[in-house]
Amino acid sequence: MEENLRDKVVEALKTVYDPEIPVDIYELGLIYEITTYPIDNVYIKMTLTSPACPSAEQIPSEVEQKVKGIAGINEVKVELTFEPPYTQEMMSEVAKLELGFM
Repeated sequence: MEENLRDKVVEALKTVYDPEIPVDIYELGLIYEITTYPIDNVYIKMTLTSPACPSAEQIPSEVEQKVKGIAGINEVKVELTFEPPYTQEMMSEVAKLELGFM
């Protein structure tokens, strides 16, 4: 059950985009940690492409809303961090191809 829930969380995260980049936040590497707990609580640790990101408030709240929209989810906690700082190396190959870095 737990792995299945994590997969659903990843699928929800793949519907959230940084408005300035045509790649979802999961493929961009903005999600540092996803932890699911037995009573269907989810903890997500994430970053943004920069601390000055104009969407600094919008993206984490959208993440929370999308994950809360998964059937059976009890509680969602999204923590924003800038440690370690985001770099382009954190992008998946999919994102790098999409943005022309490969």
